[in-house]
Amino acid sequence: MSASASRTSPESLPSRRTVLAGTGAGVLAATVLPAAAARAADGPPLGEYDVVVVGSGAAGMTAALTAAKRGLSVLVVEKAPTFGGSAARSGAGIWLPNNSVILGAGVPDTPQKAATYLAAVVGPEVPADRQAAFLSNGPRMLDFVMAHSPLRFRFMEGYSDYYPNLPGGLPNGRSIEPDQLDGNVLGAELARLNPAYLPVPAGMVVFSQDYKWLNLAAVSAKGLAVSTECLARGTKAALRGEKPLTMGQSLAAGLRAGLQRAGVPVWLNSPLVDLVQEGGAVTGVVVEKDGVRGTVRARKGVVVGSGGFEHNAQMRAQYQQQPIGTQWSVGAKENTGDGIRAGQRAGAELGLMDDAWWGPSIPLPGEPYFCLAERTLPGGLIVNRNGARFVNEAAPYSDVVHVMYDRDRGAPGSHIPAWLIVDQHYRNKYLFKDILPTLPFPNAWYDAGAAKKAWTWDALAGQIGVPAAALRATLGRFNAQAWTGDDADFHRGDTAYDHYYTDPNVHPNSCLAPVWAPPFYAFKIVPGDLGTKGGIVTDARARALRADGSVIRGLYAAGNASAAVMGHSYAGAGSTIGPAMTFGYVAANDIADA
Repeated sequence: MSASASRTSPESLPSRRTVLAGTGAGVLAATVLPAAAARAADGPPLGEYDVVVVGSGAAGMTAALTAAKRGLSVLVVEKAPTFGGSAARSGAGIWLPNNSVILGAGVPDTPQKAATYLAAVVGPEVPADRQAAFLSNGPRMLDFVMAHSPLRFRFMEGYSDYYPNLPGGLPNGRSIEPDQLDGNVLGAELARLNPAYLPVPAGMVVFSQDYKWLNLAAVSAKGLAVSTECLARGTKAALRGEKPLTMGQSLAAGLRAGLQRAGVPVWLNSPLVDLVQEGGAVTGVVVEKDGVRGTVRARKGVVVGSGGFEHNAQMRAQYQQQPIGTQWSVGAKENTGDGIRAGQRAGAELGLMDDAWWGPSIPLPGEPYFCLAERTLPGGLIVNRNGARFVNEAAPYSDVVHVMYDRDRGAPGSHIPAWLIVDQHYRNKYLFKDILPTLPFPNAWYDAGAAKKAWTWDALAGQIGVPAAALRATLGRFNAQAWTGDDADFHRGDTAYDHYYTDPNVHPNSCLAPVWAPPFYAFKIVPGDLGTKGGIVTDARARALRADGSVIRGLYAAGNASAAVMGHSYAGAGSTIGPAMTFGYVAANDIADA
């Protein structure tokens, strides 16, 4: 477990009922009250179900759907006024080795390859039985979801595993994403879907896999063809009267449609206040439904799928390295660690609290931009405050931020902020966020200090506060290597993953091109994230564990409310959502089998 894991094990008294008192503002001590007083403190009973699921993201809705189809009565309680959580905001890549979709597409995966690869990626920190539980249950979960919801999925061909050179890694990838879904299946409930982080351009139907080519539409025949296809899909959907959804919008809507068909109620605006324990077991939740506090009894179990703590400044300061900022996360704004803290008060051990699903991000006004293709396309590089490169810019996004936090020996913290530098030649060719090639960047970006522009390298160095001589030396060396296509310093372009978000028309290395045409641009890079990855420590059955390894009866966790099965690493696109859905499925089946 992480060195920053918190360990608490309050024991409940057999003759009394434990009320784990708390609000969203901080961690309060557990209070042991007589049963009558506890009932008064919790408010009136609001209902009784076999299973209560906290959170309506991918983990929570998969758990709820599974439990319902196993014949259990289920309630989902959701803090937000919308459903879908961070999953609805995401690109919804899903990493699931050996699932029926990729095998049907001819992917040469095997259980042994997947086990070898995952073990190489996560190392010994994650117990082998948890790794095995994910790999064995993932394919079954996906088939179950397709059987009981309108969701269908597509192989993201060519989206490499993040470490394809490791044993068992697949250069052509294992990731899938949701297929197009008509939002009309939800009826009026569609209005309560959490909006996407980056809206799809109006009139188009775009899949995650398409963005690689949309970035290249101005310079690539295939990019132009993909753009045309996205527009054609949108036109067809409009003519059919559909409300086309893709990516996270499709995933969340499809799971919610499955819950509708199964008759599972989802209470929105109903945040978790705390868990209720009796005789050492979790037996229910205290929630505030539309502002009224009350208790919901869970006869068989509670599944916490309430997301991470990325928007809780106090918890981030307590567990994570500085500098850190809630304003740098693109996770759902309601993710403030409520379920994690409630689990801790119930005695659960916490793990991986120092880590997150990191990614280099540009702190644009209003919302950060999680930077994928822009830092990988040829004609750009990242420097620290010393004006030096320090990382392979095309490496997996989580790894780049881990390096940012490593701090170089000479100047602690000098990698944060970093600066992505590109030139006008780059700008003339590639989409940047949603800004078309050649078009100017918004003045608000410059006003916020997120972007800088200058006509010489030295002037740019002055604007971003790095030594001009150092920046000149860095750019000179980088350009020399770019001309040869060999990044001897950081090996950019050595793996199939490095080449995913690049320009195949650039030779000899599609990752590398010199930075030479003024004006030059610099974009501030900070350690952003998709969400935190630390939380309640669970076993292979998704049961919450105390520090001594004992099971807290009736308490399960999945998704970003739990310590990730990926440990401190990231196996491939969708390593968040794939395990989240799988362990939601595992938790519900364990409850049903009890």
